[in-house]
Amino acid sequence: MDISHMKWRRLNGDLVKQPIKARVEKILLHEQSIGNKLKICIGTDSQRRGNKTEFATVIVFLREKKGGFMLISNFHQPNIDSLKERMILEVSKSVEVAYHLCDLFDLYNVDLEVHADINTDPHFKSHLALKEAMGYILAMGFGFKAKPDAFASSSCADKVI
Repeated sequence: MDISHMKWRRLNGDLVKQPIKARVEKILLHEQSIGNKLKICIGTDSQRRGNKTEFATVIVFLREKKGGFMLISNFHQPNIDSLKERMILEVSKSVEVAYHLCDLFDLYNVDLEVHADINTDPHFKSHLALKEAMGYILAMGFGFKAKPDAFASSSCADKVI
């Protein structure tokens, strides 16, 4: 799904009615105007349900020492049998969103991390996709976090699938 077709909402269910880039810029301007320093973390998680795989992508806005909030987009696809393929698809969706918004983060001097719901422990199956995911994210010039530090994907997105 192209980012321009993604539907976004707040955690309380309120729909974002403007293009996501315009909404994010409005948030950045507001937060800076009230003196908040922000960090952005983008992550995606997925779960197989029946004959489809459901995804949630989140943009987490962290206010330095003042909590945070997030914007959420849910979508689904027919089931993906390969765990590695599903992990890479999660990462690609997060990278797509980050790439779409990164000029704003540069303009407003906001740090960005892309979080991958991939375990750094080789005893877990998702570890199979770690090198590819890390290479992809870092090659795009974004900060990278994996489990257990990837809270945007493994906690935030996981809770809103």
